[in-house]
Amino acid sequence: MRDGLDLNTVRVYTAVVDEQSFAGASRLLAIPSSNVSRHVAALERRLGVRLLERSTRHLHMTEAGRLLYERAKPLLDTLLATQEELGAVQRELRGPLKMCMPGEAPRLLAPILAEFCSLHPGIELECDTRMTGLEVLREDVDLSIVFHRGHQEDSAFITRELATLPSIVVAAPSLLARTGMPRNVRELKSLPCITTLSALKGQPWQFQDAAVPVRSRYRVNSGELAVAGARQGIGFAIVAAYPCQEDLVAGRLQEVPLDLCPAPLQLLGAYSHRHSVTARVRALLELIQVRLAGLGSPAMAPKPRRTA
Repeated sequence: MRDGLDLNTVRVYTAVVDEQSFAGASRLLAIPSSNVSRHVAALERRLGVRLLERSTRHLHMTEAGRLLYERAKPLLDTLLATQEELGAVQRELRGPLKMCMPGEAPRLLAPILAEFCSLHPGIELECDTRMTGLEVLREDVDLSIVFHRGHQEDSAFITRELATLPSIVVAAPSLLARTGMPRNVRELKSLPCITTLSALKGQPWQFQDAAVPVRSRYRVNSGELAVAGARQGIGFAIVAAYPCQEDLVAGRLQEVPLDLCPAPLQLLGAYSHRHSVTARVRALLELIQVRLAGLGSPAMAPKPRRTA
């Protein structure tokens, strides 16, 4: 039987690919550049294939090299995370944890972050609460909290779902008095609507089985602003159900029953694929998931929709 691969050699190879150079891998792994070259050459001899095409300026994976990287990288990341997590069992979590989140996220997460830091006095938390998204996730940020609705596009980031928030379409009684109660999502195309730029990317509105283009003169980056605009009768709004309960009970807003359900609002934790998630980040993500588990319960779900 053939001997197994040397995981350390494979780790060196993935570092070369991640850093796009032998010198970069040398700096990342803190080993001489000559050792990096020897590891990659030994791996190519062991497999009997060329993994990298090198030139003075460029470094490209061959088809075999890409296959090895795509299969090996997740395994190496998992091993590293497991090693760190096992070590964390034996020691107190400590060290810096840099994160960012939208301005509305503290409404959900502030008590959880405080609890996390109370449980782990060695954690040094830095949290930027400016509105943000995947596109601004920087290398010096360990974790980005993101609101998202609809299909997730492929990106260079790993996302972990923290909570799924059922959503509804709402409108003020004054607006419904002018427009009537729509029953079909197609009717929204000709009605005034409110769009939330970050979660919905402006347009179209995202339903579970369709994307509906809508008209909007009130475009905001905040669910709270969307709800406030809906109360004033500016337009129909698609929002998470949980913050609207008092308005619905008081009659300031009415739920609009349509033939399709709005896509739920997802709360995601995101981090770069280039670095394995740390034990600190993993522990925080798990605490958030546990504390927010009730937000996706049947009691928070939208009512069944009537068909047109």
